Amino acid sequence: MRGHIVKRYKHSYTIVINLGIDPATGKRKQQWVSIKGTKKDAEQRLAEMLHQIDTCTFMRPGKTTLASYLERWLKDYAFPNLAPRTAEVYEYIARVHLIPALGHVLLTQLKPEHLQKYYSNKLSHGRCDGKGGLNPKSVRNHHLALHCALQTAVRWGLLQRNPADAADPPPFQKPEMQIWDEDEIRCFLEAAKNSPYYPLFYLALFTGLRRSELLALRWHDVDFIYCQLYISRSVHHLKTGEIVYKSPKSAKGNRTVALSPSTLGVLREYRRSREVQCLMLGQPLGEDDLVFSHIDGSPLLPDSVSQAWDNAVRRAGLKVIRLHDARHSHASLMLKQGIHPKVVQERLGHASVQVTLDTYSHVVPGIQQMAAARLDDIFKNAPKNGSLQKVG
Repeated sequence: MRGHIVKRYKHSYTIVINLGIDPATGKRKQQWVSIKGTKKDAEQRLAEMLHQIDTCTFMRPGKTTLASYLERWLKDYAFPNLAPRTAEVYEYIARVHLIPALGHVLLTQLKPEHLQKYYSNKLSHGRCDGKGGLNPKSVRNHHLALHCALQTAVRWGLLQRNPADAADPPPFQKPEMQIWDEDEIRCFLEAAKNSPYYPLFYLALFTGLRRSELLALRWHDVDFIYCQLYISRSVHHLKTGEIVYKSPKSAKGNRTVALSPSTLGVLREYRRSREVQCLMLGQPLGEDDLVFSHIDGSPLLPDSVSQAWDNAVRRAGLKVIRLHDARHSHASLMLKQGIHPKVVQERLGHASVQVTLDTYSHVVPGIQQMAAARLDDIFKNAPKNGSLQKVG
């Protein structure tokens, strides 16, 4: 038997893997790994470990350094499972910062104090070339990357617990969210009316879609009959130059977003102009074609779109906000209009309504005041006591 499972406690199992005979001692080698969870979880982990042994990728927890683990984690978990840009950022953090500083430490010997000292050193010394310390936000990103990697090690049975849980990254004051009000949105759209990006900007402000979702839309995702969009993917431009389309990371990301009459009108007019352009090139517009693309149908680069937005904002003479802040403006305006947070959550594709409320907590006081005023209105319009008929 190559491996078996031993039950220890109610929600704890031990996996025993036979690794053959040690030629130096002639004794049998075994690897014991503890798993917290159900028996099914243990069986799945056993199958994974046997596959790793078959493919020569098995890592023995007690002899694995953080460097070798991170390399494996990037290859087997980060790039297959995380958003492409997130995986790229985590790879940069791992190779440029984490591995040079902590890579020599055995994975099972990594302690919270190692991480705490690492955060302190990064704040004071920063880069490997000694050119100053990193800001707290950057160091917190290192913590997020490391926490994600170590949490995977816990699930893989390489660690009993995540040492990053007991380490405190530096505090970071999140900058105040920048949004536009109704008048600023009207002013911007009027100033950007002649821009080739006008339909894209309009959709960003009136749907709250992410940039990556807008640029991944195809014409068959637009329902002109039922006035809605179907969101099922996002686009990512990698540092290699490759364009990658990926499904949403959560089930809530796959969603339907209703369109206002004005938004539908902008899209209809834009489609007619695109059809004319395509016919002039001898290439009829197809339902699988991107909604927002170059004339030849090739995808727009996300950074180029953001730069076009920045230029349009400056020309309009308005308070500078990012393209992503169009999403925040859309959500804030809906909440201020009394739209239920659950509806806003569904439009934005947040994993839960709590994420929506936490993100837009600055709007909540206004919502509460509105609710209190409406409660007064209810009682002001209620019938007087004398007009109530006595029962019985």
